[in-house]
Amino acid sequence: MLIYNYIKRISGFVLGGLIVLGCTDLETEFPDSLPITNTGGTTSGDPAALLSTNYNRLGDHIWQDNVMSILEHPTDEMMGPTRGTDWGDNGIWRQLHQHTWDPTHNWIRVSWNSLNSLVFVSNQVLGFNPTPEQAAEARFLRAFNMFYGMDLFGQVPFREVNEGVEVDPRVFSRAEAFDFIVDDLEQAIPNLPEGMPGAGNDIAVPPGRASKAAAYALLARLYLNKAVYMSDDPAGPYSFDAADMNRVIEYADLVTASGFSLDENYFENFQDVETTEKIFTTPKSVTAQPEAYYFMGAHYNMNPSGWNGFVTLADFYNKFDQEDERLGEPNTPGQGFKVGPQVDANGEPILNRRGNQLTFTPEVQIAGNDDQSGIRVYKYHPDVNIGSLVLLRYADVYLMKIEAILRGGTATGGVTAQSMLDELRALRGVESIPATLENILDERGRELYWERVRRTDQIRFGTYTDTWQEKTVTDPTRILFPIPQVAIDSNPNLEQNPGY
Repeated sequence: MLIYNYIKRISGFVLGGLIVLGCTDLETEFPDSLPITNTGGTTSGDPAALLSTNYNRLGDHIWQDNVMSILEHPTDEMMGPTRGTDWGDNGIWRQLHQHTWDPTHNWIRVSWNSLNSLVFVSNQVLGFNPTPEQAAEARFLRAFNMFYGMDLFGQVPFREVNEGVEVDPRVFSRAEAFDFIVDDLEQAIPNLPEGMPGAGNDIAVPPGRASKAAAYALLARLYLNKAVYMSDDPAGPYSFDAADMNRVIEYADLVTASGFSLDENYFENFQDVETTEKIFTTPKSVTAQPEAYYFMGAHYNMNPSGWNGFVTLADFYNKFDQEDERLGEPNTPGQGFKVGPQVDANGEPILNRRGNQLTFTPEVQIAGNDDQSGIRVYKYHPDVNIGSLVLLRYADVYLMKIEAILRGGTATGGVTAQSMLDELRALRGVESIPATLENILDERGRELYWERVRRTDQIRFGTYTDTWQEKTVTDPTRILFPIPQVAIDSNPNLEQNPGY
């Protein structure tokens, strides 16, 4: 949707880059032939400044038309419905939800460019004589962004630090990229600082910096999905090795040993307060403002005013028990899912376009909606001063351990998958359910909604090619996104993924 109509109503929200990206075709390219200006070992660059650039650019992971869009919109937990002509954008959001994209899709191209450019900046740090600590941070950030390139596209272009622009980047297969990422993290860990809750003291770092705990969490995610990444067929079937599941448990236990634990106040994890769950976040910077998640779905008559865009699906919402604390308050301002009649902070009705009380309805279609169709999700507090998006959270690691046990790993620490699931659900105010793989997929949805993990989860559990509301395509080639045509044109080593 052309959101310029609502800019004047966004009080105090300075996110010009996002506004532009949401309305235009991002023309800035980071092609696969990005030049590396040094030839290795020079001191003409500033590793600290390059690291700062890389951290700040992690905000790319939240933009509505960047990495977030292709991680969330193709799943069963988010949809960008068209409302009249609002959010039509030549079908770009409908294509993501319905799995009908092609190699020219803008947000796929933007995401490819963003991830590869972030890997490039990490390479630059390594090429300018960094300290061991700076090199470790660069390796972690390279691994973090390369992980998403591998996960989304199945292949990763890569140029060594000492290779010049005349060299076409070689291309890692998914399996090769997996091994490279694991090696990067293992090399980084000895020189990374500790990460623990209450960071900012002498022995730990804030969650906006790379840490040992963040590397452990990413390694757990890698080994949990190893069967997917090593499969000859990206669509499976997948064979989960017990040894890999034991690695998941090992790394999850290392995160726990770092001092992280489940936080009893769910929504504080998405506010500007310290919690026991935040392992890795974006830094507090103007390029990484998570309140954008609020504006993407909030109605323009709400305060703060929003863009009246994205929704969740009724079938996903119905996975929750109504007493689940993760639902939040449905009718009043604040965090959580919003459905039914809406009131402001004073209890006064908020009005829709027709002057009636704004009432968000569970019913929503991919097109032909009015301004109040669809359940809204305000996971982050709409405070423009929050400034950090959670990228790795302890509850994710906790649930990874449960799943790894169910997939054949050996339980540690005197727990079982059932006892761990019971502990989490009791903390969220809901009753026990059996610890089965099917239930764990649903529980991950309830705990981690809109945290950019649902696509990977659905693929691993074999549900990504199922049908759901307003999505009928079951093509297994949609497991991977296409390589943008401009990238193939610039690098002869790239080959288009099957089905495109």
